[in-house]
Parts: sequence; structure tokens; C-alpha cells
Amino acid sequence: MRKYIAMALVALVLAAGGLFFYLSRPDIAQLSESDLEGREPKFTAPRKQFIPTVGIADPVGWAANAAPVPSRGLKVARFATGLDHPRQMLLLPNGDILVAETNSPPRPQGGIKDWIMAKLMGAAGAGAPSANRITLLRDVDGDGVAEQKHVLIRGLNSPYGMALIGGTLYVANTDSLLAFPYKVGDTQITAKPRTIAKLPANAPNYHWTKSLLASPDGKLYVGIGSNSNVAEDGLDAEDNRALILEIDLKAGESNIYASGLRNPTDLAWNPWSDGLWAVVNERDMLGSDLVPDYLTDVEFAAFYGWPWNYWGGYIDSRVEPRRDDLREYTRRPAFGLGAHTAPLGLIFTPGSTLGAPFDHGAFVALHGSWNRKPLAGYKVAYVAFSADGTAQGKPVDLLTGFLNDKGQAQGRPVDVVIAKDGAVLVSDDVGGIVWRITNPSTPKPAAGPAPAKPSGNPAA
Repeated sequence: MRKYIAMALVALVLAAGGLFFYLSRPDIAQLSESDLEGREPKFTAPRKQFIPTVGIADPVGWAANAAPVPSRGLKVARFATGLDHPRQMLLLPNGDILVAETNSPPRPQGGIKDWIMAKLMGAAGAGAPSANRITLLRDVDGDGVAEQKHVLIRGLNSPYGMALIGGTLYVANTDSLLAFPYKVGDTQITAKPRTIAKLPANAPNYHWTKSLLASPDGKLYVGIGSNSNVAEDGLDAEDNRALILEIDLKAGESNIYASGLRNPTDLAWNPWSDGLWAVVNERDMLGSDLVPDYLTDVEFAAFYGWPWNYWGGYIDSRVEPRRDDLREYTRRPAFGLGAHTAPLGLIFTPGSTLGAPFDHGAFVALHGSWNRKPLAGYKVAYVAFSADGTAQGKPVDLLTGFLNDKGQAQGRPVDVVIAKDGAVLVSDDVGGIVWRITNPSTPKPAAGPAPAKPSGNPAA
């Protein structure tokens, strides 16, 4: 009898092991990246994951003379080096560039989910303590290299978005929106800031970055990400999250401009429609083909589905309690950027001197996937727009080569801005570099004021 019991136990253990192996297999994409892009991306049935598919490029950095690969006819060079995890950037009216050297604030380490998140961040090169500063980059002689690097503000709390209105520089910490008096040309701010608003940073502060954009009439828009994947920690943890906040500085009021946006990582004004646009990171663990991250116009009071549904009405059955009644009120995104590509930077093309075919659209920095096999993103893409301001076609590669032939990350693009001379600048948090893309055949523009809308600065 003991022999048969032992054999049964062995069989049970083997069966359990086989089931665990089956459920923990990495999910492989069935669709191409192109299938998941554009105005009409394709959708598969959800493939729920017992254990997340983890596919992330090991960060190795750049060799001395290595660089990403620009589109044919363009040139890329190092504008600034030696930066500590550079993320969001801001063009100032005199041509100086501000860059947030920043990283995630300390996270709780209490459970398996926290442990997995820490491992993922470490593998992505984002596990180091935050430098917590804003740095000013200045190209004094106009040769395309920032000879000067000044610490403008120190002692911040995981800063991210920045905006300049008149003589005030606004900085979005992970937990607060701050205002600093600032005179363009100064290389250091020592004055204490005013706190304009508290921003949600409740534990585990899953999406810690706070994007920021100023409007031409002096309002501020703050992108605030969710505190989870699909509200698995309860809806109370998502209070004032997964939305864009509008702050009226003159009236001293704020309101929710749009909601249901899982993580609106960057904001920009569409120069052809004058509307607010955003890039948004969608949910994970539904398979390598779901859900497409996206670029979209943002309508006032619109709801974009998170966490209950995605892409205009596909129900996410993992979310409880269900709210199927919200489907008819869900606005569909404008343009798919591929599943798990992690768009972080957005800028429209006016002011750029790259020329055709990159002269009437938007540049998007795709930081790169962790929940997809094969890898996706890890590049800067261009999305063409029609004359009336509508995204068209499929994304076109502008800057690639962030992954080497071994699939390792030499760098990861984060933000995109257009410099005063028309060059396109790309921050690279793994490489600690700001790259500069130019078109050698384009004549250098005459000196003049910086473009207002591409900089996100109504006072530029």
C-alpha cells in the first residue's frame, strides 16, 4: 500500500510540476508589430498569464564610438553625455535644454509583487537611487555639443515633467507640483519653491512619473498614471490616478480633464488642430499581442476605459466589480503604437529641420517592452499627420539600434524635443546621453526665437 501511495504522490507532484511549467511558459506574439499599429490595430483574444512573460533587454550601455542608427540621410551625434538616468526634457527660449535626471522613488519590498517589480527595474537599468535634480545643458558655440552642464535645481523628489510660464518654472515631482522663480539664462535656482498642488504618490506608487504641459493660455496639464496594472489592489488605491489633471493657475482651481488613461506619459499640443494629445502606456499580462499602447487626442471629460475596458470597449474580465455599462461611454484611442512598446516621449514636428518625410507629424520615443516576446519598441518613431491634424498610416523608424545584435540594450529612448536650431534631441536613460539628430543637407536656420508649441512653453 505504501508503495502505491508513494507512486501516487510522485505522479501528483509531476502533474503539478507539469501544470506549473505549462502555465508559466512565456507567451509568444502571434501578430507582427505592424499588425498592432495604426488607426485599426488587430486584436487577438486575451491570453491571461499565470506568471508574467518577462522579456527585457539587459542594459549594457554604449561603447566609446557606438551610436543608434538614424533613418537614411540623417545623422546622429552625442549632444550631452555623463547624465544620470536622463528622462524628460524642456527647451527654453534661449536654446538651453533642461533635463530631469531622475528615477523611481524607493518602493516597498513587502511581497512577491514588490520583489518582481524591483527585479524588473534593476534589469532595465532603473534600480539605482534617483539623482533628484534638474540639469541645464548649454551649447555655447552652436556646434551641436553641450559644452556646459549646470545643476539648476537639486534636492527634488523623483522629478519628471517641466514647464515654463513667464518667469516661473514648474516642476512635477512624483508627489507635488512645484513653482520656482526663474530668469531665462540663469544656471542655478536657489530659491525655495511654492507648492502648487499635491499629486498622488500613495504606495506602491506604481507609475511614479508625472508628465507636465503648459497651455498657451497659461494653464497646466498633469499626466498621472495608475497605481497598478488593472486596479488589482482595489479602486481606492486609484483615487485621482489614471487621468490628466487641468490646473487653472489664475483661478487657483483644478479639475479632471480626462480619465481612464492608464499611464499618460507625455503630453503635447497638436499644432494643426490646437488640441491636447498624449501617449499612453496600456495594461499588461494579457499576452504579447495585447494591449496596444497608443497616441491619442484627449477630449475634455472623455473616458478612455481603464481599468474596465480597452480600445473603445474590449472588456477586461480581470477587473472586479465589472462595469460593462461604461463601454458605451468609452472613447477609442486615435492611433496604436504596438503592444508593450512603452511610449514615453512625444513632440510634434514644427520647428524641426529634418525635412521630408519627417516634416508633418509627431516623433514618439518608445522606451521598450518587458511583457512581450519578441521585444518591441526600443526606438524613436515618426507618425505622419494629415493637414487637419489626424494621425495616418503606420509609424516609421527615425532612430533605431538601441538594441545590439545580442538583444542587449545599449540605450533606451525616453523623451524627444526639438532644439532651437531644428535638431531633434532624444534622451537615453540607460546610456546617460542626449542624442542629436540632424539632416546634413538642410541649411542651418537663421537665429530667432524658439518655437512655442514644440517646446511646450507658451512664453517661448
